[in-house]
Amino acid sequence: MVTEAQALNDECVILLHGLARTEASMRPLERVLEAEGYTVINEGYPSRHRSIRELAETAVGRTVAGCPDATKIHFVTHSLGGILVRAYLEQSKIGNLGRVVMLAPPNQGSEVVDALRDVPGFATMNGPAGLELGTGPDDVPARLGPVDFELGVVAGTRSVNMLLSLLLPNPDDGKVSVESARVAGMRDFVTVPSSHPFIMRSKLVHGYVLSFLANGMFGVAEAPAGGDE
Repeated sequence: MVTEAQALNDECVILLHGLARTEASMRPLERVLEAEGYTVINEGYPSRHRSIRELAETAVGRTVAGCPDATKIHFVTHSLGGILVRAYLEQSKIGNLGRVVMLAPPNQGSEVVDALRDVPGFATMNGPAGLELGTGPDDVPARLGPVDFELGVVAGTRSVNMLLSLLLPNPDDGKVSVESARVAGMRDFVTVPSSHPFIMRSKLVHGYVLSFLANGMFGVAEAPAGGDE
């Protein structure tokens, strides 16, 4: 008889961190998902050194290949990581794709990029992918179509950078507005009182992630033990 824990162990969850971050930023989620019984892949990628299309092929493609025996492959992403998944799935199919949860994704781009892309040092700090995350018609978010997979989006409403928030429609998380996180075709959407850099550490967010991966909806999240914030 296959137990629920054994069944989850056959499901792989791929974590993708955001721009200028590392896999360490997703470790709290990694621990929560492993405790739930999922197989988890949490690898870093050179987010500031390649374009979004290049990163989608290498970062997403490589991690998918690391789940050869999984019955389902899920994704949980932060910020840029969500755009990489969308870009990858527009070009490639994953036959055993499960569900996707995006945390603070700039699905419609970010006005911060619009305002600062020509400021000296911005390109160096954020790289080619960062420069592609504006809200203009030629930026990558505008060129990606509606999603056709089971997607839940979590948007933050708290900012730790009020100067950047002045550049954004309110409410926002200091980097991405709540409205910009939305995308056509998503199945569920929820806001949380978290900021862009720390949303993946929130126990409330961890509960929402577990709920969506299991049920395809956020519902009323219960924070799991052992998380942060």
